Amino acid sequence: MKVILIDDDKLVCSSLKIILTADPDIEVIGTGYNGKDAIALYRKLKPDVLLMDIRMELMTGLEAGERILSEYPDAKILYLTTFLDDEYIIKALHIGAKGYMLKQNYESILPSLKAVSMGQNVYGDEIITKLPNLIGKSNEPKVFHQYGITDKEMQIIKNIAEGLSNKEISESMFLSEGTVRNNISTILEKLNLRDRTQIAVFYYKNIK
Repeated sequence: MKVILIDDDKLVCSSLKIILTADPDIEVIGTGYNGKDAIALYRKLKPDVLLMDIRMELMTGLEAGERILSEYPDAKILYLTTFLDDEYIIKALHIGAKGYMLKQNYESILPSLKAVSMGQNVYGDEIITKLPNLIGKSNEPKVFHQYGITDKEMQIIKNIAEGLSNKEISESMFLSEGTVRNNISTILEKLNLRDRTQIAVFYYKNIK
């Protein structure tokens, strides 16, 4: 797996490189210290994963990520930061980042990188805990209507994003569990997703 590291703290960048290259499956092919470096290095090296900080001089990681993903929609970006700001999390999800992790969780960096390289979405426990509270700060995503999602299916999607089980959804919406399961199957088919987790991630990625 080829990785580019971007962090404005050169010591952190060097430490991360040591941690990652200790794994024989990972090759750090480039390092940079701001968003502009990230864009230039991505264009030149086309890594499997871009591991990037958020707050940096000249250009933030979020600005760079949005630019990169507009040029390379399949780019796999994993944010590694010390900041748990709601606006950063929403923005990262909205632009299509594959993950958002906190720097203090060093033991999770390697497995998260490998998961992202395989196309999975990875968010730290602290981020997952915050996601349901972000619903109230966002407008309903209009993108779902493009997929033919009905109002009832939209409510089920929101409930899934809030972490409700099928039983809890059936009780809150006065539906049978079988009906809820059938609706979830329909939602998965319409959105071309595999499971409930992907429904939740898709929802948060598309909130405004």
